[in-house]
Amino acid sequence: MAGPNNESPIMKFFVDTADTAEIKSLAESGLLDGVTTNPSLIAKSGRNILEVIREICAIVDGPVSAEVAATDYEQMMREAAVLKKLAPNVCVKLPLTPDGLRACKTLSGEGVQTNVTLCFSAAQALIAAKAGATFISPFVGRLDDIGQDGMELIAEIVDIYSNYAALETQVLVASIRHPIHVTAAAKIGADVATLPPNVLRMLYHHPLTDKGLAGFLKDWQATGQSIV
Repeated sequence: MAGPNNESPIMKFFVDTADTAEIKSLAESGLLDGVTTNPSLIAKSGRNILEVIREICAIVDGPVSAEVAATDYEQMMREAAVLKKLAPNVCVKLPLTPDGLRACKTLSGEGVQTNVTLCFSAAQALIAAKAGATFISPFVGRLDDIGQDGMELIAEIVDIYSNYAALETQVLVASIRHPIHVTAAAKIGADVATLPPNVLRMLYHHPLTDKGLAGFLKDWQATGQSIV
């Protein structure tokens, strides 16, 4: 069953990185729908957050999540004011805390895209949707790490959201570790998957595809023909 709020006929793919070279490379496929970043990824890039987000927004047309670093509402709003001016496709990323949800409610009311992150329960996802979040980001890999079933959480959120036709919050599966997470989330009906670059590239590959292509090329070369 497809997710109730999916604007696309198929799951959207975001890449989870602040490496602009990687984003450019993946964007050339035409299959990249957006980008997610976080303070850890920005720190890894070694660059200024405003420069990075502005550059990423120029590469991709879809939502680009830029996270606030503040923990209190007033400072979150000040930081969000800076981030949302960087480009029309900036999506302000907020922590799933009381202050974060308050900021989400305010920004959503202003028409700003929001991504509520660090979701680990269906109850958290429900209240984020009530706050008007554009995206809710449940972290499946981190739940798996502590012996819980991350995909069970995705199924619960999709099931709950499907009860409310007017609800527009999209389920953005985060902390993805491998392609199995992606296919499982798609079977459940999640709207978006955000993947590290290496995992996104894994979706393209299968050893039998490589073996089959090698065989086709070998047979074609033996014909001595050229199409052009």
